[in-house]
Amino acid sequence: MAKIYVFLAEGFEEIEALAPVDVLRRGGQEVVTLSVTGQQRVCSSHGVTIEADQLLEDVNVDDADVLLLPGGMPGSKNLNEHEGVRQALVSHHQRGRLIGAICAAPMVLGNLGLLIGRRATCSPGFEVYLDGATYTGDLVTTDGNIITGEGPAASLPYAYTILRQLTDAEIVDTLEHKMQYRHLMGIQ
Repeated sequence: MAKIYVFLAEGFEEIEALAPVDVLRRGGQEVVTLSVTGQQRVCSSHGVTIEADQLLEDVNVDDADVLLLPGGMPGSKNLNEHEGVRQALVSHHQRGRLIGAICAAPMVLGNLGLLIGRRATCSPGFEVYLDGATYTGDLVTTDGNIITGEGPAASLPYAYTILRQLTDAEIVDTLEHKMQYRHLMGIQ
């Protein structure tokens, strides 16, 4: 079981944060939502307030196997400006551990130089922030230890792509059937 930290900043995109949390927990992973605001409650980009599991400052981020950045604005901008998040991502990347970012959030990775020479996707219009990357425009792009997703509609494919990196394919296939994901995507 992998330990996964999902960073939540004011203005995060709900589906991009919570769909991966849901899929990964159903897939048997330990997922912890971390508020980067200094408060447990975090307000999303559409005014939905959720209570994070923990505060970033109360955990050792080095314990994580995976770090995830949901998109949304101004959530992605807030993540990009948070020094603790930035340090955690650089450290995590240097150790070759898995990092995921979706929608506008890949800009954080681009601004840190973590996408140089890699393929990545993001919400159209944010590709200008993917410094050094080749923009794919795909729903989900995996390049080494980095998985990026295009936007809200990519939340489920992005979540299942992450889960496939962490567990047995049979577990993922079963979950995709149970959640009707395969029907949605036209997969047999």
